[in-house]
Amino acid sequence: QVQLAESGGGLVQPGGSLRLSCAASGIIFSIYTMGWYRRAPGKQRELVATIASGGYIKYADSVKGRFTISRDNAKNTVVLQMNSLKPEDTAVYYCNKYPPFDYWGQGTQVTVSS
Repeated sequence: QVQLAESGGGLVQPGGSLRLSCAASGIIFSIYTMGWYRRAPGKQRELVATIASGGYIKYADSVKGRFTISRDNAKNTVVLQMNSLKPEDTAVYYCNKYPPFDYWGQGTQVTVSS
């Protein structure tokens, strides 16, 4: 049974940083491309970043140069380091494989506000 547990969100001022973590279980983590997604208020869920099993990385244009995705296959975790945060980054952030499972974790709330 797939389980995805996101953590690390919070309230941060514009220009600040947060580090999100996702622990996955119930899957053969190492074979999947993993991704971080977000859903802002009133908007559809969007893909933020992906990291393939071999390490190939892609970012949405809106976060390039500010966010860094990484993974640890030994620990079944994927991390999103977010720097230079902007108010428009406010959203609930989720991890999932890419393309995603039907199952989604609860996500972690990121609020960027002064």
